Amino acid sequence: MRRLFPVTDTTVDLADREWGLAELADVYAYPEPEPGEPVAWLRANMVSTLDGAAQHDGKSQSISNATDMRIFGTLRALADVVLVGAETVRREVYRPARVRAEFAARRKAAGQDPVPAIAVVSAGLDLDFSMPLFTSPVVPTLILTGAAAAPDRVAAAEKAGARVVVAGDGVGVEPARAVRALAELGHTRLLTEGGPRLLGQLVAAGVLDELCLTVSPMLAAGGAQRIAGGPSVAVPQRFELVSLLEEAGFLFSRYRRS
Repeated sequence: MRRLFPVTDTTVDLADREWGLAELADVYAYPEPEPGEPVAWLRANMVSTLDGAAQHDGKSQSISNATDMRIFGTLRALADVVLVGAETVRREVYRPARVRAEFAARRKAAGQDPVPAIAVVSAGLDLDFSMPLFTSPVVPTLILTGAAAAPDRVAAAEKAGARVVVAGDGVGVEPARAVRALAELGHTRLLTEGGPRLLGQLVAAGVLDELCLTVSPMLAAGGAQRIAGGPSVAVPQRFELVSLLEEAGFLFSRYRRS
């Protein structure tokens, strides 16, 4: 891997070499909030092909690679909570975050739990509560839903050990309220892994602070979703490039709200 931006020392940053996890953690460290800035910081981590496909045959793994997965794991290891849509949980058969010994000291120093909690955004709570995500997480899985969610599904979630967090007055979740609710629980380093529908909602609500996007050197064609779905925003939001890494044609970019 080599750093393309920013470059501070060409003899080091442009060298094509394997990066350690500590180096990746430093590159992707959450920013320290400035006085007056929001306490919570929400970043997204997504992968896209050259022609804009976020998935192939319904899953993102086939357009990823080993280094992308290392960055995926690093981003998780830095986060307090991982925000994910219910459809992605069902399609990708989501599992709870696992303890990573390589990040144990860093998480302890930051006052974090051993692993990030998974927070599932779901209006209908149409979830399989026998999944390991609910039966064997290191820390309880959170479910973000609306105040009008079906009481029997809420009860089933709580019986399975999940913590239900109300983040909307109706059936669905209001993105800004979800961010506030997580911050009130002490989760200020937020990471979303999609899917595209959830990311689109976060973008439309104006709550996304950062995008970590892997551009895969592949063409998929077909009708695959983009990384963000849903209606367009009234005015396109501008983000600025923070860092850019490259390996074997894969580009690993980090953009921050301007």
